[in-house]
Amino acid sequence: QVQLVESGGDLVQPGGSLRLSCSASGFTFSSYAMHWYRQAPGKERELIAFISSMSISTNYADSVKGRFTISRDDAKSTAYLQMNMLKPEDTAVYYCRAEKAVPYQSYWGQGIQVTVSS
Repeated sequence: QVQLVESGGDLVQPGGSLRLSCSASGFTFSSYAMHWYRQAPGKERELIAFISSMSISTNYADSVKGRFTISRDDAKSTAYLQMNMLKPEDTAVYYCRAEKAVPYQSYWGQGIQVTVSS
């Protein structure tokens, strides 16, 4: 059974930090690229970070570049999103997604709430 489970969401003050985890099971995690998305109330889901298989490359949305860092530990089948210098506009439900190109496969986590507020 394929599962992606996010954890680490919380209420944090502006300027604070959080680390989200995305734990995978039921598939060969190391063969998949990993993505983090977020969706704020009333807004479309936004791709914010990407890491390729074997951590060869990463990419970030401009809105989080320089503040967020994506990483992965293939031995633990887990992807991470380190979020620093959090702003109120980072408040959203955060989702991870695993993707493999050939053959195409894509799996989503259930999402986790991050709230940035004083």
